[in-house]
Amino acid sequence: MKFIKSYEYWPSYLFYVPMLPYAIYLAIKAKSGGFFYATNPGIENAGDGSESKYLTIQLIPDAYKPTTIYIPIKSDIQKILNELSVQHIKYPLIIKPDIGYRGLLVSKIKTEQELVAYLKKYNAINLIIQEYVSYPNECGILFHKIPGERQGHISSLTFKEFSSVTGNGTDSIQQLILKDTRTKRYTDLLFKLNEAQLSDIPKQGKIIVLNNIGNHCKGTRFINANHLISDKLTQNIQLLSEQIKGWDYGRLDIKYKNFSDLEQGKNYKILEINGLIAEPTHMYDSNTGNYFKCLKELKKHWKIIFTIASAHKKNKTSTFKNFNYFIKSLIKLRNHSKTISKTAKTPPIK
Repeated sequence: MKFIKSYEYWPSYLFYVPMLPYAIYLAIKAKSGGFFYATNPGIENAGDGSESKYLTIQLIPDAYKPTTIYIPIKSDIQKILNELSVQHIKYPLIIKPDIGYRGLLVSKIKTEQELVAYLKKYNAINLIIQEYVSYPNECGILFHKIPGERQGHISSLTFKEFSSVTGNGTDSIQQLILKDTRTKRYTDLLFKLNEAQLSDIPKQGKIIVLNNIGNHCKGTRFINANHLISDKLTQNIQLLSEQIKGWDYGRLDIKYKNFSDLEQGKNYKILEINGLIAEPTHMYDSNTGNYFKCLKELKKHWKIIFTIASAHKKNKTSTFKNFNYFIKSLIKLRNHSKTISKTAKTPPIK
């Protein structure tokens, strides 16, 4: 029973392999092995994971996007530091690969020394630097609209709870991490991120946030908040979507001041737009879901993708790709991931 309840930690193939028969059915129905590429005409490859994050961020209205700069391969470090000054990006800041997913190499950089070390180590890949958005809360909103229909829909609202431990006045942060059912799964990462304070003993009741990057693979807990989806929230996300050309399906990763403000459409910024590969992340909340509900949610959203893509093809606003195109895109993404993994194992340049 304990194993079943831990489905949120299972490898992704256990969620997607069972969906293959349904995927094949949709492909046959569409007469295309790459029909899904018609879903988001405004995003490269509809947002299959191989798209440029920098270019996708540019689609967001200025009022809602963090200041972001693009760092090409082997850029001059001094020029990068100068650009930070020009763009008024201060420390801490966020740096990550321009193409990436699941929080791969996403880091919060606190000093210029840390930034230079990162840039030297990962200068073989394109990167982006973003201002650090200090709003305390983060969520994911999965939104879609069918071409030709007036109203869009929020099908998933997920609150993100960052990895943390609560002091008891006796144990060190390291001991607290090892005692907590969730954080002990991420000891290597959390020990590295909190190396300087592992021996500290927090006071009774004091909450220590261990990592504020909102990815599940970095220990963040996903909380199902679908019960808070309201007409007001949907209306404001709908108005936002109308300003993002060519985006009809995907998840907005948002940092916000408080939920009331977010619902009213103020005091928030969008960290990323995830397109085709966006998941309804509320399904990973084991308190409200289970493995079979996950499969049901994936099937539901794949049907939505099929409906949107088919509408675009019918309206001649986008076209289907063939199966070979899909395979080539997968190979491109796999090779990029290998490059990142190889680079991550390379010692920094002195």
